Amino acid sequence: MCWLERLSPRLGFLLLGLGAWGLVAAGFVIQEWERLNPCPLCIFQRVLYLLFGALALLGALLPLGPRGQKAWGLGLAGITLGGFLTALYQTTMQAVPGLVAECSYTDQGPIELFVDWLGMQYPTLFMATGLCSSREWEFLGLSMANWSLLCFLGFGLAALILSRCWGLLRQPA
Repeated sequence: MCWLERLSPRLGFLLLGLGAWGLVAAGFVIQEWERLNPCPLCIFQRVLYLLFGALALLGALLPLGPRGQKAWGLGLAGITLGGFLTALYQTTMQAVPGLVAECSYTDQGPIELFVDWLGMQYPTLFMATGLCSSREWEFLGLSMANWSLLCFLGFGLAALILSRCWGLLRQPA
């Protein structure tokens, strides 16, 4: 039995929400200290972490029955799937720069338009000034996009486990 399954869903959702918001805070601090230029995909992932955190905290506050916990967990897992795919796309851009078009070099897509709009509203937190294929910051040989990929995967699995949806993915013995 996984230790996450022993947590109450309320406490689990609280920890997930605080963890996601903690990642955003840590990313912002690293950005300021290292004078990094976040790209549109970085900012979009930041938005997804904030959304995930807000919904997880809301799930911790709301009285959810077993069906509500499963629905909430699947919703949180859906957000992390979007973040995982975004981070995977950015990781691909960084690994093979010529394989996909660089952000902002072609017609702006919905993500870039949304990030540009957010950057105009709240420039301190959401202004995108960097290139998506740039690996400005690395830790243990992994870029920020690589770490984000792993974090989204971890948050998604934790949301499924905490909401008791893990059984939906496992095959019965």
